[in-house]
Amino acid sequence: MPERDRDSTDHLVALVRRHLGDGTVLGVYAHGSATLGGLRPYSDLDLLVVLARSTTYGQREGLTGELLGVSGGEGRPVELIAVVRDEVRPWRYPPRREYLYGEWLRGAYERGTVPEPEDDPDLAPLLTMVLRADAPLYGPPPATLLDPVPQGDLRRVIAAGVPGLLEELASDTRNVLLTLARVWSTLVTGDIRSKDAAADWALARLPAGDRPPLAHARAVYLGQETEDWSGRAAMRSCAGRLVREIQAAYGAGE
Repeated sequence: MPERDRDSTDHLVALVRRHLGDGTVLGVYAHGSATLGGLRPYSDLDLLVVLARSTTYGQREGLTGELLGVSGGEGRPVELIAVVRDEVRPWRYPPRREYLYGEWLRGAYERGTVPEPEDDPDLAPLLTMVLRADAPLYGPPPATLLDPVPQGDLRRVIAAGVPGLLEELASDTRNVLLTLARVWSTLVTGDIRSKDAAADWALARLPAGDRPPLAHARAVYLGQETEDWSGRAAMRSCAGRLVREIQAAYGAGE
């Protein structure tokens, strides 16, 4: 991890401990791109925080206000999720999320919205990545605080997220195509790859005519090309093929 990103991560850990309290924060864990092949030009800093107890409104408000000042801008965007240990261990479905900060919600935060605890099925792949990465930034190894996610729950969550992804195809094309490739590869292999590695896996299996949009998404993600989605028909065809492969892979595992 580059020194600047390491400094940012250290600052985030200190920030979380200051707002939520050392007696409450049991562990802070890296996941996402930082642990799946390295941070890319468009990568977020992804952190999971495991807590001993629920947070107060004031704690969540203070944490959100400070994250607004450090996420994005000249630094990397931050995605920070917190769970209470006893809400996810023993594992139950759906799991419950205590807190979420993500840049796509910045507008709501700036208008005064404070994240509230809620059920979040998407914790299934996130906790799986955290356990596999085993990258504590503070606290013990994640397996001492978190239970493994059953494969059945992991598969149904990532498959269920596909319709929501497709709604963002026009506005977030690169990320949607790469995420569809990752969903497909996970359903077939059981592994959670980085977005570029999942694209490599999918490109080797897609028909030649559907490869260019995904190859372009991968190259943009790696900082090798400038984003250009003028070929809308080809992009939609690629997305449609990925969805059909996902549906077939999910059906084959039931």
